[in-house]
Amino acid sequence: DYTFGGSVGRGEFPDEGGGRYRLYVGNPCPWCHRARLALAVRGVTTDDVGVTYLIDDPVRASRGGWVFEDGKPGYSDPVFGCRDLRELYDTLSPGFEGRCTAPLLIDTVLKKVVSNESADIVRMLGTAAFGRDDSQTPVELRPPELSEKIDATNAWVYELLNNGVYRCGFSTTQGAYDRASAGVRRGLERCEQVLAEDDYLCGPRFTEADLRLLPTALRFDGCYAPLFRAGGAHLRIRDFPHLHGWLVRCWNEVPGVRDSIDIEDASSSYYRQLFPLNPGGLIPSPITAVDMRLEV
Repeated sequence: DYTFGGSVGRGEFPDEGGGRYRLYVGNPCPWCHRARLALAVRGVTTDDVGVTYLIDDPVRASRGGWVFEDGKPGYSDPVFGCRDLRELYDTLSPGFEGRCTAPLLIDTVLKKVVSNESADIVRMLGTAAFGRDDSQTPVELRPPELSEKIDATNAWVYELLNNGVYRCGFSTTQGAYDRASAGVRRGLERCEQVLAEDDYLCGPRFTEADLRLLPTALRFDGCYAPLFRAGGAHLRIRDFPHLHGWLVRCWNEVPGVRDSIDIEDASSSYYRQLFPLNPGGLIPSPITAVDMRLEV
């Protein structure tokens, strides 16, 4: 599905700021949230990397579910004037037949897609300078001395939690669900054990590993547990004191985290859009940061 293998700072995509690159993201999507977090925690502004927000509306979208909203600041396509993400893909890569997914990082000068793979985008946004000096990027997401530990942590967090919650939600047999749900529990318990010893997943500082866990953790109580029944419909992050303490710490102490997501909209979107899991169409009162006991 991910056919664009570019990287900022290599080949035809120089490490430049000034809005040369633009990121397209949707608030409900956890993979998009990763990319937003990479910019937010490093203090990279929209003057350095442009950001356009997408609305999840499969009815209006010609393919892929994401549309632009003319007249709503930040939600229209200022570069090409496209109506939806499919049209943007077709503009940048005529004849493209893959999935029109977000996040999407483009080069507005070359008018090319750089990447639509969230892990690669996070790594680029987390390491490129974008014309800034080191003093302007206070958080180093991938310090060299922690790179192996970060990669190892990313692997089990993805398998058990980032992807595990979706394997629960879209299981079609009881056995598949049971295996995925057990994996989610193991992931939560492993986080609890690690965070009982350290403030963050790879030690005393926030890294890329924490960034990749955050989108799942912030959506867990509102939709992954109750709607996907991940780990059991009754589980909540606050059932794991050290994991919940980590989430509160990230929310209140890591710059940019609390501004990187609209929790109420993100949670409600799952109930609006995933008809097979919510055929009645009823949308529960959305969870808030206060409900999740994040505010201190």
